[in-house]
Amino acid sequence: MRFEAMAVKIPHVEGHPNRVPFEGVLTIVDTASDKAPAGARGHRVMLTREAAERALPSLLGMAVDYRPAWDGHDARRKIGLLTEANLVANQLVVRGYLYARDFPEVAGAIAAQAPHSMGMSYELADARVEDMRAELWKLTRVTFTGAAILLRDKAAYTATSFRMAS
Repeated sequence: MRFEAMAVKIPHVEGHPNRVPFEGVLTIVDTASDKAPAGARGHRVMLTREAAERALPSLLGMAVDYRPAWDGHDARRKIGLLTEANLVANQLVVRGYLYARDFPEVAGAIAAQAPHSMGMSYELADARVEDMRAELWKLTRVTFTGAAILLRDKAAYTATSFRMAS
């Protein structure tokens, strides 16, 4: 098992009302997506482990967003912060905080549905595809620009997950 990790050290504040920790599987590396993600022009994708390893630092400090229907991304609805990213076997595991006091209805909706039905999806810029003509786009270089919380069955990778700390 290979393990790569990066984190931003944020001091613990006992009982902080606006900082609820979460953990999720953002994506699966070296595995084809179950369906085409937005922006992939109908192509399924595969994020290589090497690309994910190089891009880990770009995840730290990025925002987590959502859409009210839990069916995609909305970069203007930022509800949290990514503080840690780890590659554990083929899973890209992220941790961070949701702003639960600022968005109590969102935190409540997530708590009601997670961990059974909630998943995650990454947001990218500067992605390099090995062969744009291929049916499966192999991503060899990416910059992460954020993440979204959504229903697992709406995610390109249905093996993703999301849960808030209890």
